[in-house]
Formats: sequence, structure tokens, C-alpha cells
Amino acid sequence: MSFLIVLGALCFLMVVAYRGYSVILFAPIAAMGAVLLTDPSLVAPMFTGLFMDRMVGFLKLYFPVFLLGAVFGKVIEMSGFSKSIVAATIRTVGPQRAILAIVLVCALLTYGGVSLFVVVFAVYPFAAELFRQGDIPKRLIPGTIALGAFTFTMTALPGTPQIQNIIPTAFFSTDSWAAPVLGTLCAVFIMVAGINYLEWRRRSALHAGEGYGDPASLLNEPEEFTGGPLANPWIAILPLLLVAISNKLFTVLIQGYYGESHSFLPAVIGEVDPVVQEISRVAAIWAVEGALLVGILSVIALAWKPVTGRFAEGSKSAISGALLAGMNTASEYGFGAVIAALPGFLVVANALNGIPDPLVNQAITVNVLAGITGSASGGMSIALAAMADSFIASAQASGIPMEVLHRVASVASGGLDTLPHNGAVITLLAVTGLTHRQSYKDIFAITLISTSSVFLLIGVYYATGWV
Repeated sequence: MSFLIVLGALCFLMVVAYRGYSVILFAPIAAMGAVLLTDPSLVAPMFTGLFMDRMVGFLKLYFPVFLLGAVFGKVIEMSGFSKSIVAATIRTVGPQRAILAIVLVCALLTYGGVSLFVVVFAVYPFAAELFRQGDIPKRLIPGTIALGAFTFTMTALPGTPQIQNIIPTAFFSTDSWAAPVLGTLCAVFIMVAGINYLEWRRRSALHAGEGYGDPASLLNEPEEFTGGPLANPWIAILPLLLVAISNKLFTVLIQGYYGESHSFLPAVIGEVDPVVQEISRVAAIWAVEGALLVGILSVIALAWKPVTGRFAEGSKSAISGALLAGMNTASEYGFGAVIAALPGFLVVANALNGIPDPLVNQAITVNVLAGITGSASGGMSIALAAMADSFIASAQASGIPMEVLHRVASVASGGLDTLPHNGAVITLLAVTGLTHRQSYKDIFAITLISTSSVFLLIGVYYATGWV
């Protein structure tokens, strides 16, 4: 019965998200409904002590990233830099290769360490302009961004600095470059299969006579640039490069400057406890925030007149988008925390632990838990915290290197995490002004490709022994 309660809450939230209802409202309803059916006395304590605590904790850490990412994307749009980059891309690869161009831009930013959420805000103006000029349906943009940012550069490519590739290092004593051959093969498979699928969807739309769509009837359309001649594309792309480089630079400098922790005494009346920051928990976030500030200031410096003339109104719409995206994702985070605390979740975890093959066991366990929680990092963290020791023991008994366990866990986390209630999916749709009905089909197809890739990885390892 406890398992059915968890499953029911998950299905309910996916259905309401798909039908366009706000998860800010329905995530706590779904979570508390599950608690009510499990133990009515825990509804109020879990709502305040777990759901709200995790939701607010998420916003405390990540809302500045959402806010600065949205402003960065907006100034890129207002400056005309997005149109300049799009024009140069069309000249280089042709208007019919817009999908490949956007996937590559997303991949470069993600592999450079830029947050997935920031990539969504930053790339959308480029994608909208490129798809509009190529007369490709706007509804394909979310699937294209998801392929470039949420799949192979997030989990498969060795060395990626995304958290989904970093979490396994603490459990398996590996590094981010674990299983480079398997990871690279997996990344190539996801990218090739994903682009072929999206190109097939583009050709089908072309044959049906479907174009980009009427901008007047579409939501969150980037404004047309009317500020005069376009900037040189090398100048236009400079802020993006500065964000990626600054992110890497700040990541190194922050750790070295502050050390493991930092504390200070607030200047207030009376005796107070010092405020202590664990730098390892916030260094990556501080680095992204600093990099985005560098990006915003560089755009303003390089395109002062067109940006400052519309900054007041433009920043208001960016802030509204950041608030919606941040609250959506935070509500999902709270939902996942509550579901993971219920007995039904333990039933699922224990059942998955009975799969005999260590790699298949880990792949399915991480995938399922990421799907239930709606979070790649959340599902993987729960799975490894609970079962890493048994995974390691089984792998050692079978002679499987820890590097392979690392890569399987990382790739598996990026599979079913992108179900309809996933925070990144909801953010992506909110930013692009599209609905689940319009665009989730393509996101789900990319999800299936990413999910199947982990089993391809396992098959290649068992067939060749490559690592």
C-alpha cells in the first residue's frame, strides 16, 4: 500500500504538470496527499519541517543563479548579440542546421561548467532567432536545448564539471574523468541519435507545411533587435566565453582564497553566533554567480546604448521569469524530499536492490529514483547514499572497476529524471513559453535515448572490457 501511495503521488503530479497546472501549487498538494494517506499526524510537521525547509533551502542557494541567468539572457537579447551570433551561424552551417548549432552551443556551455539552468536562459534567445529565421517550429526548441544541456555533457562526457559527474567521486574514490572510453562512446551515441531524431521531426514539420509559428500568438518571444547594425559575431560571442572562463577561474580562486570554511560575526546589537559557511558547498554556486555578473557587465559595456535604453523594462520581464522558474523548481525539490522520506520509497529502494547484476542494478536503481524525485542529482545521491556499499561489494566480486560504476551511475541519473514533473523541464518550458502538450513529446524522446544509453554502455563494457 505504501508503494501505491508514492506511485499515486508521482502520477498525479506528472498528470497535472502535463496538463499545464502550476507545480508551485500542486507539488505540495501531491506531497502532503501522500503523507496524509501514510500518517495523517505528519502532514503539518512534514510540510513545515521538510517540504518548506527544502524548498526554501533550494531558493537560498540557487535563486541568485536563476535571477542572474535570466538577466544575462535578456541583455544578450536586447544588445542584438543573439541575432549577430545567429546570423553568423546561418552563414557558417546553413539555416537548415539550426538544431545542430543550438545543440553544440548548449554542449559547449555545459561542458564549460555553466549551470544547466543558466544555459536555458542564455541560449533561448539564440535558439528562437535561429529557428525563426530557419522557419523551424518553435515547439522543437525545448527538445533541442534538452539534448545539448541535459544529456551527454551533463553525465557522459569524461571531465564534465556538472554535479551529476561529481557526486559519484565521493562514493567510488574516482575522479571526473572516470571511464573515458565508455563515457565518450555513450556521449557520441546520445548526440547522434538525438540529432537524427530532431532532424526527422523537423523534416516531418517541413513536409506538413508547419513553420516557426505566428510570433504574435506565441509566448515569451524575444524582442526583435532594432538598435542599428549588428555587432561583429566575435564581439557578440565574447560574453559567453567570458562566462565559461570566469566560471572556471572563480571555481579555483574561491576555494584557494577562503579555504574549507569561512566565518564572520554580524554587526548587530547583542551577542550573536558567528555565521559559518562551508565553502565546498557554495564555491561552485558563487563561481557561477560571479561569472554571470562578468557576463552581464561585459554585455552592457560592449552594447551600452541598446541595452541601457531598455534595461528597466527588460529586467522586469527577466526577473518575472526567474521567479517563476525558481519557484517551480524549488517546489519540485520539496516534493522529492517528502517522497524520499516515505515508507513507500524505501519499498522501491529495497526491491531494486534485489537485481543480481551490479551494473544493471545500479543503472535501474539510479534511473528509477531520479524519476521518482524528479532530480538527477537527487535520485543519484539517495541511491548511492543508501546502496553504494552493496554496489561496490558486488562490483569487486565481479572484477568490475570503480570507474565503470562511476560512469554508469552518472549516465543513469540523466535518464528518467526528465519526467514531466522535473524542475529543469518545467523551467525550460516556462522560459520558452511553451507547454508540456506542445513540446514534452520531444523531450521524452530525448529522455528515452539517454536512458537507453546506459544499457548500451553496460553492454559495451561486458563485450569489450573497455573502460
